[in-house]
Amino acid sequence: MAGGRRGPLFAALLAAWVVAVAEAEADLEQAALPPERSLVRPMTASNWTLVMEGEWMLKFYAPWCPSCQQTDSEWETFAKNGEILQISVGKVDVIQEPGLSGRFFVTTLPAFFHAKDGIFRRYRGPGVYEDLQNYILEKKWQSVEPLTGWKSPASLTMSGMAGLFSISGKIWHLHNYFTVTLGVPAWCSYFFFVIATLIFGLLMGLVLVVISECFYLPLPRNLSEHSEQNLRSEEVHLTEQLQDVEEEKDDSNEEENKDSLVDDEDEKEDLGYEEEAEEEEEDGPAAGGDEEKSDARDPEPPREAREDEGSSEEEEDGPAAGGDEEKSDARDPEPPREAREDEGSSEVGDDSLEQPRPAGTEALGDSLRQRRSQHADKGPSA
Repeated sequence: MAGGRRGPLFAALLAAWVVAVAEAEADLEQAALPPERSLVRPMTASNWTLVMEGEWMLKFYAPWCPSCQQTDSEWETFAKNGEILQISVGKVDVIQEPGLSGRFFVTTLPAFFHAKDGIFRRYRGPGVYEDLQNYILEKKWQSVEPLTGWKSPASLTMSGMAGLFSISGKIWHLHNYFTVTLGVPAWCSYFFFVIATLIFGLLMGLVLVVISECFYLPLPRNLSEHSEQNLRSEEVHLTEQLQDVEEEKDDSNEEENKDSLVDDEDEKEDLGYEEEAEEEEEDGPAAGGDEEKSDARDPEPPREAREDEGSSEEEEDGPAAGGDEEKSDARDPEPPREAREDEGSSEVGDDSLEQPRPAGTEALGDSLRQRRSQHADKGPSA
């Protein structure tokens, strides 16, 4: 009985041992197999120029990004079929490679880019294998506007952006080292970076001053004195030119004043002639009436007697008239020039206020002249 009971127990133990040995061997075989090699190529700042040749698809991701983790399997499948699609597939860790994220100006994750012979385009579709495959097979990338000019990752502008992102990444890693590894408070880390920034700015300013002093060549003393003399001579020349211009202006003003005075005198003379003519015209009718009356009362003497009387009167009146004119000139001296100018201006003002002469006065003057000429003709005939 005892031997019969021990037999089944021994068989069960033997079977369990065999199963354990088989499982251990299977684990050893799986451990001995090499892991499956990923066809997605990691891109860094040192090998990113490979995308400038051929056709590529790049994925920018971060290990902590959930959306990036969801597309990892799809991206691996897309990379396995890369040989069929004749395309290379790569990925960029923005934490480890901040410079590349700045070069492509990545602001959202995950971010996909298509590159064809150095021409880059942004892929904004989902990171699903089917959509990625259709994007390549149907060449949908041709309808997408490329990143050209300063936006191109190969441009000088984006190279500078890559440098800034690299510096910021290093500062972030240093901040994590202070706060996490060394246990320094965050405000101490910020204070350290502020002081470092000020010191760096001062050093850069000092370097620029030294460089400017090295390249700046002071002028010799003789050249500086010569330049000062030239400046002074130029100033003197300019002052002389200004003086000449002022003198020319003064001369022109004097000539204008002289011309205006001459014109005023001419106008005064013309006005004097006009006033005399007007007085003669006004006195003409009265003198004509008196002459007619005297002619009617006194008969006209013979012509010879009248000629003798006229010549004798002229001889008697000549010396007397000359003496009277000299006396009047001695009594009334000529007024000064200013008084004459004032009188001329007043006469001009009065003449401007007078109304224009009527046309009838001219006709009266003509008739008086005709009558006088007729009387003169009658005298000799008589």
